[in-house]
Amino acid sequence: MTEQPQTMRTLLIEDREYETLYTGKFERRRHYSIPDPKKLHCVIPGVILRIHVQPGKKVQRDEPLLILEAMKMQNDILSPIEGKVKTVHVEVGAMVPRGTLLIEFE
Repeated sequence: MTEQPQTMRTLLIEDREYETLYTGKFERRRHYSIPDPKKLHCVIPGVILRIHVQPGKKVQRDEPLLILEAMKMQNDILSPIEGKVKTVHVEVGAMVPRGTLLIEFE
């Protein structure tokens, strides 16, 4: 893999301009996006063992939604908010990588 030639770029921080070189790693980074509280994402890779909710079910904060097995441990995934389940995006037995959308709330 060949590295692209580096060029000077202008970086704006608190209304000041700085001339700097951006690395290839910086250019390929994942840009920050504001987390959506109505979307529950997987924070560790694992396998879905059990799903306790279905679309349309009202849940309270800290109510169990599903069980995720990761590194030979069963983790109860709890509801981060009070609300109604809109969609369940996973099935029992599914292997899910980090960042996978598990459940959406209305």
